[in-house]
Amino acid sequence: MGHLDNVTPGQQTRALTSSTLAFTVCFAVWTIFSIIGIKIKAELGLSDTQFGILVATPILTGSLSRIFLGIWADQYGGKIVYSTQMMLTAIAVALLSFANTYTMFLVAALGVGLAGGSFAVGVTYVSKWYPKEKQGTALGIFGMGNVGAAITNFGAPILLVAVGGAWQNVALVYAAIIAVTSVIFFLFAQDDPVHLQRRAQGVKHESFIQQLAPLKHLQVWRFALYYFFVFGGFVALALWLPRYYVGAYGLPLGTAGLLAASYALPGSIFRGIGGWLSDKIGARRVMYWTFGVTFVACFFLSYPATDYRVAGINGPIEFNLTIPLWMFVSLTIVLGFFMSLGKAAVYKHIPVYYPDHVGAVGGIVGLIGGLGGFILPITFGVMNDLIGVWTSCFMLLTILIGIALIWMHFSIQRLERSQHPEQHGPRDLPEMEDLHGTPAK
Repeated sequence: MGHLDNVTPGQQTRALTSSTLAFTVCFAVWTIFSIIGIKIKAELGLSDTQFGILVATPILTGSLSRIFLGIWADQYGGKIVYSTQMMLTAIAVALLSFANTYTMFLVAALGVGLAGGSFAVGVTYVSKWYPKEKQGTALGIFGMGNVGAAITNFGAPILLVAVGGAWQNVALVYAAIIAVTSVIFFLFAQDDPVHLQRRAQGVKHESFIQQLAPLKHLQVWRFALYYFFVFGGFVALALWLPRYYVGAYGLPLGTAGLLAASYALPGSIFRGIGGWLSDKIGARRVMYWTFGVTFVACFFLSYPATDYRVAGINGPIEFNLTIPLWMFVSLTIVLGFFMSLGKAAVYKHIPVYYPDHVGAVGGIVGLIGGLGGFILPITFGVMNDLIGVWTSCFMLLTILIGIALIWMHFSIQRLERSQHPEQHGPRDLPEMEDLHGTPAK
C-alpha cells in the first residue's frame, strides 16, 4: 500500500464525497427517460415495445462505454476522465431538446447514455484511495449514487410541472446541472495516488489489450451475471415502474413516479450498508441473502391479476385476485433494498481479486450489468405487447435470479472442494477393535 502512505483521511473523504455526488447527478441524467419518455410516448403514439427501446437506449451506451472509460481511468487517472465524460454528456442532453422524431430521440439517447459510464470511472478512482479492507465500504457508499434514479422519478415530474409541462425544458435543466457538476469536480477533485505515483516514477501504463487480460477468467463473467440482475434489474425496474403503475394500476404520472422512487430509493441508499456488511461478514454471505430474498419477492410479484367466478347461494360470484397496491409497493421496497446490498457485494470482489485491473474488470462487470438495464426494459415491453400480462416482467426476473443463485452455489462448492479436498469425497472409516482388542481388518 505504498501509494497510500501519504494519503490523509481528509483526502479520502474528499475523493469519495466528490465522486459520489458526481455519480448521483450522472445517474439522475441517465434515467431521465423514465419520466420524460412517458410524455414523448404520448406525443409520438409509441407502443410499449418502442417505449422500452427508448428508455433503454441510454443504458446501452452507458454499458458499452464502461469498459473503455474504466480502462482510461486506470491509465490516465479518474479526475480528467470523469470531468470529460460529464461535459460530453451535458452536450448530448442539451441536444436532446431539439429532437422531434423517434429516430432523432434514439440517436440523442445514445449520447445521453454516456452518463452511465461514470460508474466504471468512479469505481476505479475511489478504489485507489482506500486499502482492501475498507474498499467494500467505500465503494458501497459511492454506489449510493444510484439514488439519482429516485431523484429523477420523484423530482422530474415536479420539475416538469414547474417548467410548464415541456419536457424539453427539463432536458435543458438537466444539461446545465451536469455541466456545472463537471466543472466543480475538475476544480476540486484530486488526482488519485496511484496515478500520481506512476507519473512520478515514470511508470508506463499497461496497454488496452493487457488491461483486458483478466477477462479470460470465467469468474469475471460469473460476477457479471450477478450484476446483470442486481444492477441491470434495478435500472430496468426504475425505468419501467412508472409505466407499470400508470398502465397496471391506472395511477397519474406524479403518483407513479413517487411510488417508483420508493423502490429506487432503498435500491440506492442502502448500498453503503451492503459494502459495510461485505467487509464485515463477507460478500459471499451477502449474495446468498440477496438472491434468496429477491427470488421470493419476485415470485410473489409474478402472480398475474386473475378474474375468478365461483358458484354462490344466490348465483355466481365474480372477483378479481391481484396483488393490492400497498403490498406491491412494499414488495418492491424489499426488492430494492436487497438489490442494493447485492450491488455492493459484487463490487467488493473486484479490487480484492483483481487489484491491478479494477478498471477493466469493473468495466466489463458494469457493462454486463448495464446491458441488463438495456435488454430488460425492451423485453418487458415486448412481453407486455405480446401476452398482455403486466407481471410478466417479474416472472422473467424470477428465472434470472434462480439461474444466478444456482451458478453461484455450485461454483462456491467447487471452489471449496479444490481448496479443501480432505473434506469431500470418500472418507476412510476409523478402525474398530474387535472383541479381543485387535484392530479390525
